[in-house]
Amino acid sequence: MIRVILCDDHAVVRRGIREMLSEAVDIQVVAEAGSYAEVREALRSTACDVLVLDLNLPGRGGLEVLASLRESSSPIRVLVVSMFPEDQYAIRCLRAGAQGYLNKAGEPGELVTAVRTVAQGRKYVTPDVAQMLVENLSTPSDEALHASLSERELQTLLKIASGKRLSDIAEELMLSPKTVSVYRARVLEKLKLSNNAELTVYAIRNGLV
Repeated sequence: MIRVILCDDHAVVRRGIREMLSEAVDIQVVAEAGSYAEVREALRSTACDVLVLDLNLPGRGGLEVLASLRESSSPIRVLVVSMFPEDQYAIRCLRAGAQGYLNKAGEPGELVTAVRTVAQGRKYVTPDVAQMLVENLSTPSDEALHASLSERELQTLLKIASGKRLSDIAEELMLSPKTVSVYRARVLEKLKLSNNAELTVYAIRNGLV
């Protein structure tokens, strides 16, 4: 039996994923979590084989969960299931330690296949991601500037590009406005931009929003 922990900040989404996985006789959802703190507690208290992880969590996000598992040399395998586009996030997640990446818009059967694949110790990517990996190997090229952003910096960029104020971003990420301002300044510096308008244009041109 493959034991799965679900981590997504939306209860409705968790319910949908649970129902999809419940159709597989060899998969059992043993716990659910809606935040970084909750998933850390679930991982400490509940034995599992696969963590199905969303990236967009309140406070510390999915990439930080991956970093924490890597630092602790955890044997738990992670399948990222996210609304973010594969071409911008899949390779980033794989580099961070995930064993697979799947877009939430995928077919239900694909989710079951992905969970089984990573539970067996293999990587799971869609054909589109596989093609990107091949192209990256065969055609060396400079990475986009935003590839150097930390998760917090990337979150800040995306939220600014979606029109949110720094105070709103601070509340959503459970950070102080001063901290968010520091992240904004780092993003501007790394992307060689000057203001929020340029950040928004950059995000649109690079398919981040």
